Amino acid sequence: MPIIIPNELPAFDTLQGENIFAMSKARAVAQDIRPLKILVVNLMPTKISTETQLARVLANSPLQVELTFLCMDTHESKNTDKSHLDEFYRTFDEVKNQRFDGMILTGAPIETLPFEEVDYWKELCKIMEFSKTNVYSSVHICWGAQAALYYHYGINKYHVDKKIFGVFEHKVVRPYNPLVRGFDEVFYAPHSRYTTIKKNEILAEPALRILAESEEVGIHIMATENGRQIFIMGHQEYDKETLASEYFRDINKGTDINIPCNYFKDDDPEKEILFRWRSHASLLFCNWLNYYVYQETPFDLDSL
Repeated sequence: MPIIIPNELPAFDTLQGENIFAMSKARAVAQDIRPLKILVVNLMPTKISTETQLARVLANSPLQVELTFLCMDTHESKNTDKSHLDEFYRTFDEVKNQRFDGMILTGAPIETLPFEEVDYWKELCKIMEFSKTNVYSSVHICWGAQAALYYHYGINKYHVDKKIFGVFEHKVVRPYNPLVRGFDEVFYAPHSRYTTIKKNEILAEPALRILAESEEVGIHIMATENGRQIFIMGHQEYDKETLASEYFRDINKGTDINIPCNYFKDDDPEKEILFRWRSHASLLFCNWLNYYVYQETPFDLDSL
């Protein structure tokens, strides 16, 4: 079933070229089905790439999904043309009276900053507070997960000595949770971050459940028991080439960066990329849409 995005969005042609069903809003309205309304708070500098990545993993569900993209009104994007933001994005003031089946809060390359020093932190806090009442289930990714854990539960992030960078093995620890239904006992996921969270602090919070973790890089997926809040430390939405782009970008800038672990064959940047997380990424987002959004939210969102 289709992902519903504007025909003019760059992701539309990309997804059609990959034989992924993307539908215009006009065609969707003609069908007697209410699409799931998903708010995407896109904090990534490479907004067009992130739009495509998220649309791709959400399009693998047998459900209509309509995306609304949100950008920060209190932050000026330096990597995306203003014309693109004006055409395809909304601000919080434009959506604050709406209700959504789901929300995705992306990562952001600002981990080394204290949360309160992020220029749009106050605006983001308003959005996270909004999600408690106007969104049924929220997925928070990487820095977005750290920000939400801090805002909702007071759980802080901690700097690591060496960037967590590469593709790592993870083990499902709550296999009967719907979010990881169908997962292999061991699966792969990409990470790219300079900070982490502490397991003992997660275990001390009674509202949170650890669903998957890694011996090398720690907790990967957490959620509340009812699935209203989901936290993902990592980037399962990443494309095959995303970590390579980050690595070679930093090399060209002269940044001291380690080769992403378990990503290039034989850990050699001259060799092929081992793309081995795509199926679990699709399954994760399909499970979220099916078990925590589609089967739980009312047909009339105003009754939330």
